[in-house]
Amino acid sequence: MITRAAVVPHPPLLVPELVAGAAAETAELRAATLAAAGELPRRWVAVAVDDAGPARFGPATNGTFLGYGVDVKVSLGGDGPSATDVPLPVLVAAWLRERCAAEVSHVEVVPRFVSSAECVSIGRRLDDEPGEVGLLVLGDGSIRHGLRSPGGNDERSGPFDEHVHRLLKTSDTDGILAIDLDLARELGAQGVPAWQVLAGVPGPWQCTRAEFYAPFGVGYHVAVWERS
Repeated sequence: MITRAAVVPHPPLLVPELVAGAAAETAELRAATLAAAGELPRRWVAVAVDDAGPARFGPATNGTFLGYGVDVKVSLGGDGPSATDVPLPVLVAAWLRERCAAEVSHVEVVPRFVSSAECVSIGRRLDDEPGEVGLLVLGDGSIRHGLRSPGGNDERSGPFDEHVHRLLKTSDTDGILAIDLDLARELGAQGVPAWQVLAGVPGPWQCTRAEFYAPFGVGYHVAVWERS
């Protein structure tokens, strides 16, 4: 049973070795992400969004951030050679696991174009894990905040991520399931399906932490929910 959930982003800039020249500029986001993940129970399941989905990555998964510039090796729990085709959010989940000394049952990867109803079904299935389990929810907001953004500036990005922040802060599962998916895709906010999987886990939920950051023009949400 999932008793606590942590919503975190999954950019490569969380890994200090990958942003040596901007480690200070990303330190606050990194610290918040590690703190949120550290509030989970010792055993995790995780959900993320990537074009590799639908897929499941278990504890034997080993990967490297070599494709992002530095050969930083990470693992979901096993030993063995590092694969170079592990999706970015799975790599970040492994990186967080190592720093939180957690055990990961598996990372569930869902595709970008998945319906809200399917997300609810996945959330309920993840909740069937035996014992006390934490849910790590990996997903990024809009990539179009300002002129420094990788997606180009879009004035709708600010209101969109402000709305998501309010939904996370108030643990509004109905609101999360009602997020405008077409708008989210236009703004490059690929984390919506992962947040909707969380919304599908039966509550009630209470938010104990909610923060928002937008370094380099990308929106990153950090939140912790407790099941009450």
